[in-house]
Amino acid sequence: MTGQTTQDTARSCRAFLEGRKPVTACDGQLWRQLLEAGTNWLERHTAAINSLNVFPVPDGDTGTNMVLTMKSALQELYQSPQDSVGAVAHTVSHGALMGARGNSGVILSQLLRGLAKGLDHKETFGAKDFAGAWVEASATAYKAVMKPVEGTILTVSKDVASAAMSAAAEMEDLVCLFCRIVEEAKQSVARTPSLLPVLHDAGVVDAGGQGLLTVLEGMMRFMRGETAETIAALHTPHVISARTGEYGYEVQFVLEGNTLDLDSIRETIDRMGESTLVVGDSQIIRVHVHTPEPGAPLTYAVQLGSLSQVTVDNLSLQAEKFMSVGRTGIAKALEHTASIAVVAVSPGSGLSRVFESLGASAIVAGGQTMNPSTEEVLRAVQCLAVNEVIILPNNGNILMTARQVGELTQKTVRVVGSRTTPQGIGALLAFNYQADLETNVGIMEQAAQNVRTVEVTTAVRSAQLNGLKVEEGQIIALCDGALSVSGQDVDAVVKAALAQAGAEDSEIVTLYYGGNTTKGNAESLVRELSTLYPGLEFELVEGGQPHYHYIISLE
Repeated sequence: MTGQTTQDTARSCRAFLEGRKPVTACDGQLWRQLLEAGTNWLERHTAAINSLNVFPVPDGDTGTNMVLTMKSALQELYQSPQDSVGAVAHTVSHGALMGARGNSGVILSQLLRGLAKGLDHKETFGAKDFAGAWVEASATAYKAVMKPVEGTILTVSKDVASAAMSAAAEMEDLVCLFCRIVEEAKQSVARTPSLLPVLHDAGVVDAGGQGLLTVLEGMMRFMRGETAETIAALHTPHVISARTGEYGYEVQFVLEGNTLDLDSIRETIDRMGESTLVVGDSQIIRVHVHTPEPGAPLTYAVQLGSLSQVTVDNLSLQAEKFMSVGRTGIAKALEHTASIAVVAVSPGSGLSRVFESLGASAIVAGGQTMNPSTEEVLRAVQCLAVNEVIILPNNGNILMTARQVGELTQKTVRVVGSRTTPQGIGALLAFNYQADLETNVGIMEQAAQNVRTVEVTTAVRSAQLNGLKVEEGQIIALCDGALSVSGQDVDAVVKAALAQAGAEDSEIVTLYYGGNTTKGNAESLVRELSTLYPGLEFELVEGGQPHYHYIISLE
């Protein structure tokens, strides 16, 4: 923190202290309120955080993942009667771990895990206790990431820990401590583009770091008594009880349509239950709600547009996951006689059928804009009648979530680092039922690396990356995650992307067409490609994935 910033913060704290007593201790009840305030403030800024995506593709869901992770933590907290700071921190840590979604959610859960370690067995905490817990939180988060990168939420957490230690050495008032660490978090987030060139090139700050700042700012505002004006509808939610005496249902889905009224939809869904999250724009909206009547939000939404990625969880029994773990996959799992099973994450119904046909024992619905939680993947693993399980995350933002599962089960779990759906399919094709677990992981990893992936979608914002200027609404293609082509026509972009990807050196090219692409258009494109590349074998498969016109595999 700069000297000037420190002086400004000190003056602000002194001004705020006038006329009131310092807050030198935080008990379990206040800690609950701070966690809730941080979550509510984060939810209020979810859309803005989601927009901080490096690539202009429709998968900017950092804010959504962090909100759902925090809400999972609070949901478990609301069912716990314990009031000591240590007990509250451990309950929140477990809830966040189970509900962690995406890389940002997993790192956030690890920060909460570190805080729980630092606050273990404490009835209350003071400034020095909280600062020490933040040091533990940052260290825990860094350890959870295989290759930590500076200029991310990790850097912000480290800077917050340093600022907290410095502030705790000078003051005991927790309100001023929160002012200090929020100020440092702001400065740290602003510095992220200078530490990570890809952020600088994209003209954004790190979304995860911004999310952490937002949580801390919500806490600070609550400490300063600003809830009425700024925390927005802060309340103490409760677990929904259905008429049968159960806890109700968790309903999630994506709604697509034209000229959707986000505010009206959010207000209507909010009246149907609790823990509501409704984010998006006039074309696509993501909904999460806990309700005693799961049919109500679905019936309402289907009148407004088309639904996809629908999941309904029974919060009491936690026994059956509709769409997230396919019924066919569960039936296969129960009947499976092999010693090793495979769990695959799939972004579309057609792709789920492909994974099932290749021998996947359980399917977890998820992908861009809908990252599954740790608990959802864990449930898929636990339903299998074998003790050795391989997970195919098939998305770079689901890798960390998948890697958490091994710590939560007595089964032996391995994760193959498939970052795209075609990589996952290539890995599964290499699976050998006669080989042992470690041998299979090795050959599947190698098979995944031998697959190139082209993904074709529509740009959600204007950007300039890799020397390529992209306008919002243009068709774009990513080759192995790197932005490679932009244009106005889907077919033209596919052809240009395949040329850049070296299609002529491949043997088989498989096109998985998405939910917004008709079979007729896809067949016409394949005929043209067959003429361009007469020596290649082309396959066309209905993928059913949202947002992406085509996911293409080159082998």
